[in-house]
Amino acid sequence: MSRLLILFGVMLLLMGVACSMMGKFPFGQMPGDLLIRRKGFTFYFPITTGLIISAVISLILWLWQR
Repeated sequence: MSRLLILFGVMLLLMGVACSMMGKFPFGQMPGDLLIRRKGFTFYFPITTGLIISAVISLILWLWQR
């Protein structure tokens, strides 16, 4: 159980770092991703990118368990 919690924590950390960096690279700018720019403020929420990454990770884990 502790290994599983550590794995989930590391995955969340990596996903957080990736999400913060996606605004700097053109990869994370897909249709469906929210980008709000105001004076002195930028908000980026990668909905579509997150769904695609989640599907890929789910597929990899499903294949790994088989």
